[in-house]
Amino acid sequence: MPTPEQTHWVILAGGQASRMGGNDKGLVTLAGQAMIEHVIGILKPQTNNITINANRNQETYQQYAPVFGDHIQNYPGPLGGMHAALHHIDSEWIGFVPCDCPQLPYDLVDRMSRACDETTDIAVAHDGDHIQPVVTLVNRRILPKLEQFLADGDRKIILLYRQCNMITVDFSDQPNAFVNLNTPEELEKFGQAL
Repeated sequence: MPTPEQTHWVILAGGQASRMGGNDKGLVTLAGQAMIEHVIGILKPQTNNITINANRNQETYQQYAPVFGDHIQNYPGPLGGMHAALHHIDSEWIGFVPCDCPQLPYDLVDRMSRACDETTDIAVAHDGDHIQPVVTLVNRRILPKLEQFLADGDRKIILLYRQCNMITVDFSDQPNAFVNLNTPEELEKFGQAL
């Protein structure tokens, strides 16, 4: 199984953010900070290996961590970021989190890493009710399956996972850790509750 130090974590900020009025979700302000700063603030104590996947505002993101864009055009979603990461990063185990989850678990890296063994292709966080398909730790051996999946025109992330040896990692003790903010209204309501 990987140790936390053997994992590399990617913050996915490469989407179009159409529900956020087209504003780059990682850079919208929440409680006086860019949303990505909240995510980095949670990840940094857990890992030294953080990179950002972004297709817009790359210079702005560079101030937080190294940045790379998708290799596939037209915003193929989280799978596009995963595909690019597997080409860009050499680590055997690469973790992914979305840029719009400002209160991820403080033990995410450790718990996800410990759940894996040598047969695991993908570990996915589970909040007790649902899997969180974009909070995941993958082994780089999934790359050929991912490339075929994308070549076939598929984009539904869970369909890819079903082709792999997927496990779920229980975070039911922290069900609110995966709140994601997709619209200006959700952002404002969440900010008021902080």
